[in-house]
Amino acid sequence: MDKEQKRLLKEIMEVSFVLVETNLYLDTHPNDERALRLHNSYSHKYSELKSLYEAKYGLLTYTGMSGCPWSYINEPWPWEINFDMI
Repeated sequence: MDKEQKRLLKEIMEVSFVLVETNLYLDTHPNDERALRLHNSYSHKYSELKSLYEAKYGLLTYTGMSGCPWSYINEPWPWEINFDMI
């Protein structure tokens, strides 16, 4: 796994964390337009990052489309990645 791949994966994980947190907040504050805009912005960013990653490195999850749907198992599992080396 090269440095760019790790950097992109880390950014996807960070954006994913923001989506979970804003989603939880919106569960209890559904009328907060600022939070909804933030969530939608990060949702768009997540889609872009995921598409970029998958175009360069292959599937992130088994639910994506590919000629070889199990190719994601050839990569290190998230807990096997040393992000200190970015």
